[in-house]
Amino acid sequence: QVQLVESGGGLVQAGGSLRLSCAASGSISRPNVMGWYRQAPGNQREFLADITSGGNTNYGDSVKGRFTISRDNAKNTVFLQMNSLKPEDTAVYYCAAGPLVGRRYWGQGTQVTVSS
Repeated sequence: QVQLVESGGGLVQAGGSLRLSCAASGSISRPNVMGWYRQAPGNQREFLADITSGGNTNYGDSVKGRFTISRDNAKNTVFLQMNSLKPEDTAVYYCAAGPLVGRRYWGQGTQVTVSS
């Protein structure tokens, strides 16, 4: 059984930065992908970024140039560095992971609040 635990959320002023972490326990077959999504109240869950075990990355249009995804394969951990945060970035941020094709495991989410 795979469990994902996010950390690093919190309250930050507009223009500030936060770094989210997500640690996976259990084994995910390789090649695999780890990524980040977010959901604001009343909105659908939005894709932000993902990264494969080989290091290939993809970004959603809303965060390109501001957010950077990285991972530590040895620690089964994925990070999301978020810079130039805006109030509209306020949401619950979720980590997801899984094989390239197959089911996705989800974390419980961490709240990010950006004040204006």
